[in-house]
Amino acid sequence: MNAPILPNAASPSPDSLTADCAANASSAHPAVRLGARAAAKIAPPASHTTDIPRDAIRDLVCAPHAAKLVLVRAPAGFGKTTAMGQCRAQLARLGFETAWLTLDHGDNDPSRFVHCLQLALRHMDAERLAGDDAQSAADVTLAVFDRIAARQSPFALFIDEFETIHDPGVIALLHEIVDRLPRHGFVVIGSRSQPHLSLGRLRARGQLLEIDADRLRFSLAETERMLNGHANLALGGRDLDRLQRCTEGWAAALWLASLALEKRDERSAFIERFSGSHDPLADYLAEDVLAGQPEPVQTFLLQCSVLRQLSAPVCDALNPGVDSATMLRTLDQAGLFVNRVEAAEPAYRFHSLFSDFLRAQLARRHPDRVPLLHLAASRWHEQHGHPVSAIDHAIDAGDVERALGLLLPHAVDFLAQGRLRLLARWFARLPQDGIDCHPTIGIVHAWTICLTRSPLEAMALAEQANWRTAPSAEIRAQADACHVVLLATLDRVEEAYEAGRRCLTAALAVHPFANATLVNVMATLATTMGHRDEARRLLDTARTIGGAQSALNRMYTEAAEGLIDLQEGHLRLATARFHLAAGTAGGHETAGFTDGNAWAGLLYARALYEAGRVADAEPLLNIYVPLARDIGLPDHAIAGYSMQARIAFQRGDVDLAFRLLAQLERLGHDRRLPRVVASAKLERARLLLLQGNAEASRSELDLAAGATAVWTRIEALRFLAHEVDSLTIARLRWALHFGDAGDAARALAQARADAASAGRRWRAMKLQLLECLALLRAGREPDALAAAWPLLGTLCAEGLVRMMVDEGPLAARLAMRCQASGATRARDPLLEDYLRACIEPYAAQLAALAEGEPPAHAAAPLEPLEPLEPLTRKERRVLQLLAQGYSNNAMAEKLFVSYSTVCTHLRNINAKLNVHNRTSAVAAGRRFGLID
Repeated sequence: MNAPILPNAASPSPDSLTADCAANASSAHPAVRLGARAAAKIAPPASHTTDIPRDAIRDLVCAPHAAKLVLVRAPAGFGKTTAMGQCRAQLARLGFETAWLTLDHGDNDPSRFVHCLQLALRHMDAERLAGDDAQSAADVTLAVFDRIAARQSPFALFIDEFETIHDPGVIALLHEIVDRLPRHGFVVIGSRSQPHLSLGRLRARGQLLEIDADRLRFSLAETERMLNGHANLALGGRDLDRLQRCTEGWAAALWLASLALEKRDERSAFIERFSGSHDPLADYLAEDVLAGQPEPVQTFLLQCSVLRQLSAPVCDALNPGVDSATMLRTLDQAGLFVNRVEAAEPAYRFHSLFSDFLRAQLARRHPDRVPLLHLAASRWHEQHGHPVSAIDHAIDAGDVERALGLLLPHAVDFLAQGRLRLLARWFARLPQDGIDCHPTIGIVHAWTICLTRSPLEAMALAEQANWRTAPSAEIRAQADACHVVLLATLDRVEEAYEAGRRCLTAALAVHPFANATLVNVMATLATTMGHRDEARRLLDTARTIGGAQSALNRMYTEAAEGLIDLQEGHLRLATARFHLAAGTAGGHETAGFTDGNAWAGLLYARALYEAGRVADAEPLLNIYVPLARDIGLPDHAIAGYSMQARIAFQRGDVDLAFRLLAQLERLGHDRRLPRVVASAKLERARLLLLQGNAEASRSELDLAAGATAVWTRIEALRFLAHEVDSLTIARLRWALHFGDAGDAARALAQARADAASAGRRWRAMKLQLLECLALLRAGREPDALAAAWPLLGTLCAEGLVRMMVDEGPLAARLAMRCQASGATRARDPLLEDYLRACIEPYAAQLAALAEGEPPAHAAAPLEPLEPLEPLTRKERRVLQLLAQGYSNNAMAEKLFVSYSTVCTHLRNINAKLNVHNRTSAVAAGRRFGLID
């Protein structure tokens, strides 16, 4: 009989998903010629006549509901995938558009996850799945969000095998997707374990539908339908009840039991012997079913169990004399063990429940065959130009020398392509003494550790190996370039620059990739040292030498040039370069799936943030900040965490903002990066300033200032993270808010002049803005507006929105004063739009302030000595949160009350304090000593 396909089929190892997709370039239909690995990930499970309809599950999921997320969670073999497939088919019949994505461990790379998600969404829309291979992860992420948010018709996105996901970036992206879903869309997730998702908020809002193992268990009626209906076993009620109880409705065990019972006459006696937990029962039944197959079939299955992807040619290599194509077709038609994957050539995959079992059986029965089979597979893949699979199987075979021999000619190429996760996976399995025997591989190992895990660890490895004194000039060139990068990543910029200058005197033709990398890094270091002309010349050189053709170096060249543009205040030009850099990995099968792009990706996110495109920048920050943290890029980590904290603070999530800065500070301590620690304190002082807490802000500034050597170094150099965020600027900002604004304005004018004379245009613009704010606060509004107009024109032309917005309500008030003058319409409608963008985040706060603001030059009213009526304990808590910058929604969540309850408390507070708005309430609260 045709047996049903077990649920939760595992996805194949996707070493070249993008290459598979590229095969569709000339395809008229998205399913035609889709590569096997890509097709396996986005194809929904095939339905079979032997599948048992899961009517209750299907009706529950397909009925109208408010859920944005449906979680189908149960151990292996409970029929999650089958049930999800039936739900998808029913939704399609109801007019829903649907997309399917099966995940695997490789999808813990956020950039790869969004590329795969884009494939699934394109497949849903019947679009061609190729043609945009060069898109960066940033572009794809934004495109995916736009595609989801813009959908007009009902749709459902199915994501299976989510238990393989643990990466915070991927989890954050899924949260973003769920948050951005339109009202008529929802996501269905299948997982064997509790996913690492924050489900509490969705559950509290009634937006989570949970289907667990209890709901997925077969009922007695469904068990009877499977065994007596499809399997035609004619079991009596007692036998059915016994099987139902001992399997507890576990679909996989019931199906395996049906296969075993087909060949038995004494079925009742066989059923009586069933007992034990799920795993032993599955092993027992699987062995029994396997033993019932003809010997040639058993041998074929066991021999092929070492493969992740089955095709006739590679199976032939492992089974000489066997017609593998016919065998695979026969197994597929019988519904046993393999699933067909729709692709250009016939391809199959083992069902996940049997793949581990078969490998365990092979190791138990024929342990001597395991390495031989892996070696045969390795040789076949080597002969057919598949180095990744060839190396994988060589490692699985335990043949270290073969694996290293295969890796040696490709190691630098894999590094140049940015395939860092792949390299890290291999190095984790290869012995260090074997790696040390090949200096080229050893240097690539050090690069990989530096760019994925820890530059400190990589530096220790490089110093122990001492490759820089090797006899080979090529090895020395690679080692020198790696040494300079390590020093730069460890924030030892001055040492790196001097070491790099010595290395540049050597011939540039020794090793193209190493020299292109060295020149690129030196350009960035020259920028930091303040030598921009030298940096431009080095970047021109980087574009002309051979190694510049690698994806990694093209990315660094464009990003380094954009970094110079940004420091010169040319945001639009910098954004274009960062966008190009983030997508420069295109053209290779792993385009977009690179850790190296954390460098360019975070710069692109920074540019989007500075332009006020927070909704576009935030998902990119979710991808790249964890990567920058893991790699240990100081400036990127400082900028990334600071941007995330500012976004959270502006939304009223003050707790998250300070938690992010605590994480940044901890990162600095862990990585021994004092500049990172001091920067976390500086940003914390800025948030406290925006809360109006002068004393706490000044205290945090004093703590930051304790790192005297750090700030002396920062002022002498030009770090990206500190070009507009330094201790000097922070102190001047505090002075204009809480000190003598007139004195602050004069100091800011001098600092602006110094920055302009040094060619630091971005910093000069920030200082000029603060000077305008100081003049406004000092009561010199005409002077403030006169100074602001030319600055605002420049900021508008460059699109620097956050330079204004990040300075808080006072900057918005300056923009509103300019807007009220009426001159913007006569000058430039684009400037009018720019001013609105600067005002909008604080519109409600400014309106409240204007409502309670006395006329200019009016005598100050007499202030009461105490509230009209004492505030309750809950009202005082609300007032405290209000002073800290929490939004109404955030206060509701923090106090575990409804939004309307918070509004009631605010009205009572205003009445008792005799004020009319939030700003006045905070001021009165401070005056009455109600706010700590």
